[in-house]
Amino acid sequence: MSFKVSFIGAGSIGFTRGLLRDLLTVPEFKNIEVSFMDINSHNLEMVTELCQRDIKENGLNIQIQATTDRREALKDAKYVFCTIRMGGLEAFATDVDIPLKYGVDQCVGDTLCAGGIMYGQRGIAEMLNICRDIREMAAPDVLLLNYSNPMAMLTWACNKYGGVRTIGLCHGVQHGHQQIADVYGLKKSEVDIICAGINHQTWYISASHEGKDLTEGLLEAFEKHPEFSRTEKVRIDMLRRFGYYSTESNGHLSEYVPWYRKRSDEIMDWIDLGSWINGETGGYLRVCTEGRNWFETDFPNWMKDPALEYTKENRGEEHGSYIIEGLETGRVYRGHFNTVNNGVISNLPDDAIIEAPGYVDRNGISMPLVGELPLGPAAVCNVSISVQRLAVEAAVHGDDKLLRQAFMMDPLVGAVCNPKEIWQMVDEMLVAGEQWLPQYSEAIAKAKERLASGELIPTNANNEGAARLKVKTVDEMMQDREAANKNAGESDKGKDREKVQ
Repeated sequence: MSFKVSFIGAGSIGFTRGLLRDLLTVPEFKNIEVSFMDINSHNLEMVTELCQRDIKENGLNIQIQATTDRREALKDAKYVFCTIRMGGLEAFATDVDIPLKYGVDQCVGDTLCAGGIMYGQRGIAEMLNICRDIREMAAPDVLLLNYSNPMAMLTWACNKYGGVRTIGLCHGVQHGHQQIADVYGLKKSEVDIICAGINHQTWYISASHEGKDLTEGLLEAFEKHPEFSRTEKVRIDMLRRFGYYSTESNGHLSEYVPWYRKRSDEIMDWIDLGSWINGETGGYLRVCTEGRNWFETDFPNWMKDPALEYTKENRGEEHGSYIIEGLETGRVYRGHFNTVNNGVISNLPDDAIIEAPGYVDRNGISMPLVGELPLGPAAVCNVSISVQRLAVEAAVHGDDKLLRQAFMMDPLVGAVCNPKEIWQMVDEMLVAGEQWLPQYSEAIAKAKERLASGELIPTNANNEGAARLKVKTVDEMMQDREAANKNAGESDKGKDREKVQ
């Protein structure tokens, strides 16, 4: 069979390469068409060269179409993978550094909180441009598989305003599933789960082994685990108080709720610095910066390393290739997908983007009814959904009043800042992101006037956060190439995008 798959934001080396491997592992997909698109021609060239080498070493004749022209890349595409990072590391730094001046200490800043909301403003504006090009250039039955964060906000905007059928994909459910198996000393395949909620706040509402319920003893199992008892303190405390384990990492989860990062002198009580994802201040920004610098330096060695093997044993867990396999071959796949709710979770709003179990086969993607989430987890999700809805509508309409309301409703921002501080923070972040926020031109002009007036609330520009680590130099990373390569893989979940096209 033959069809076309397009990768938008293909300069994400680890992510693009892994997704392509997963896709070309499917025996029926040996003759598909593949296009890579990125605005960074240098990164695009490197990734294409590496992936083309993999293809050749696996005995396939597919020729990657690499282009900086998005419309050309999308022409006749049946499936589109999106892995963009709008604004790149330059904008990402403002998402972390400006809120720190106001005492808002984030680990990641790409899903909720101040950073995630602003990341969404940049991303939604560009995603709607991408959707326009998909509607005009791609196949009529095209499916957009979105891996970019903030997952829920971008997927919400694409489905409501973009006119393109969009499914959001994440790997958080798989990781937490593995942890649950680990604390019980079981294989992942031996533990059956049902996980439901919203992206990065999905809850394991059912876990069982050979018919025996595992949820009742889960808290004790995590508290006794030698590693997770140190690295997952926030998730364990949420399990203790809400009764269910959450998908997202310790660092991510800590910035989505109001309790664990609002007092700088308490943050270290809840995090672990063994890995950035356990709660390090600006941790993801650091690894992204290191990953970019490392890939630029070490790329010649990547070409010398063995090619990826397109075998069943080496196939990854990302949902994307399995969804396409199910749709094209009819083989049934069960995963967890981000879709418009439409009653799947009855006590979350119908218009929200939920993450829940789904099945794929030749008939399409089916989302069984979950019913009600437990009241506590549902309450946590509903707070975040209110922030997401405000942020989506703000981004689509360029409405800075809704944007400020999203900041006020955000759990951690609201726990740390008063309304006047929030208004000024938003002014600063709008001005800092001007080149990526065309929909806010009038609001940004007024924000500049206010910031130039001199009547400003004092902030702490020297605040480095409770747990910030120094960015490693390339020389330092060279001391452990294996660790640097792993770090580079973690750092490119979303591709840098440097400016509005």
